[in-house]
Amino acid sequence: MQLTLKTYTLQLAHTFTISRESHDTQDTLIVCLSHNGKTGYGEATSNPYYGITLESMKAEIEAVRDAIEGYDLDTPEQFYLHLESLKLQNFTLCALDLAANDLYGKLKGQPLYQIWGTTNEQYPVTNYTIGIDTIEKMVEKLQEKPWPVYKIKLGTKNDVAIVRELRKHTDSIFRIDANCAWTAEETIKNVPLLKALGVEFLEQPLKADNWEGMAKVKEQCELPVIADESCIVESDVEKCGPYFDGINIKLTKCGGLTPARRMIQKGKELGLKIMVGCMTESSVGISAIAQLLPQLDFVDMDGAMLLKKDIAKGVTILEGGKVVFPTLPGSGIELL
Repeated sequence: MQLTLKTYTLQLAHTFTISRESHDTQDTLIVCLSHNGKTGYGEATSNPYYGITLESMKAEIEAVRDAIEGYDLDTPEQFYLHLESLKLQNFTLCALDLAANDLYGKLKGQPLYQIWGTTNEQYPVTNYTIGIDTIEKMVEKLQEKPWPVYKIKLGTKNDVAIVRELRKHTDSIFRIDANCAWTAEETIKNVPLLKALGVEFLEQPLKADNWEGMAKVKEQCELPVIADESCIVESDVEKCGPYFDGINIKLTKCGGLTPARRMIQKGKELGLKIMVGCMTESSVGISAIAQLLPQLDFVDMDGAMLLKKDIAKGVTILEGGKVVFPTLPGSGIELL
C-alpha cells in the first residue's frame, strides 16, 4: 500500500464551546491508503483533552511507515491486528483503520454497511449540536438551523434556564450533554425539570470516573443516561453496563470502525442503547460513522455540518436529517 498524510485546519461556522473548552478551528489529520488504483481515506482530529496533536499522530505513523506500506491488505480486521502490534495510540489507529476500511470497500466494490450485512433503509436521525454561549446566541444558532433533534451542550450556572428558553423556540427533541460538568446531586435535581422540557436523555453528566455518583444517578434519574467520557475503549463497555442506559462510541477515542463494531455488539449483549458520536471533523470521519447507522439507536454525526467549508465529500445530510449515501463504495469518500 502507498501511504500519504495530509493535514488541515478546519474553520468552524461558529465558536464551539463545551463545559471545558472553546475553539474556532479544528486541526485534523487525513490518512490516505492507496492500492491497485483505489484510495481509502481516514481521519483523526487533534484533541487537547486527550493530549493529541497533529505532530504526535504524524510522528507515530512516520515511525512505522515501512510496516504499513509493506502490509498486503487482506481484511481491515487483520490489518487492525497488525496496527495494534505497532503500539499506536487510538487516535492514530482510528485514522489508519478508517482509511483501510474505505480502501477495502472500494477494492471490493461495495459500501461497508453492505459488506457488514446491513441495509441503509432505516437509520436514526443525527442530532445537531448547540454549543454553550449566551442564551441569546444559543437561540440564534437554533433558529439558524431548524432541526428535528438538538444536542444542547451545558455546564453553566444557568443550565435549566437555557433549556427553558430554547424550548420556547422549537418543539424538536432535546438531548443534553454536560460533558462531565455536573455533580450527582445537581443531576438528580435538574432531571425532572429537564424531562418536563422535552429532554430525551442526558449524556455524561458526571466526571468519567465518578462511579459512586453514577450509581446514585442511575437509581434516581427519570431520564436515560448515556456514557461518553466514561466509555472510551472496548473494556469500558462492560464497566459502564450497571451505571448507564447506553453508550456513546467515538471512533477516534476507541481506535476506529473495527473496535467500534465490537463495542456495538458488546453493548447490545448488555442491553445498552447504542450511540455513535463524532468530533468536529470533516466528511471523511462522518462518512465512516454513517456506515454504522443501521446498527445504532442514536447518532451524533453533525461534525461536518458545523464547518464553514468541508474538505471532502461522502454522505450528505439533508434538511430534516435524511442521509444520502454516496454511490462510491467503501465509506464513499473523495477529497475535494
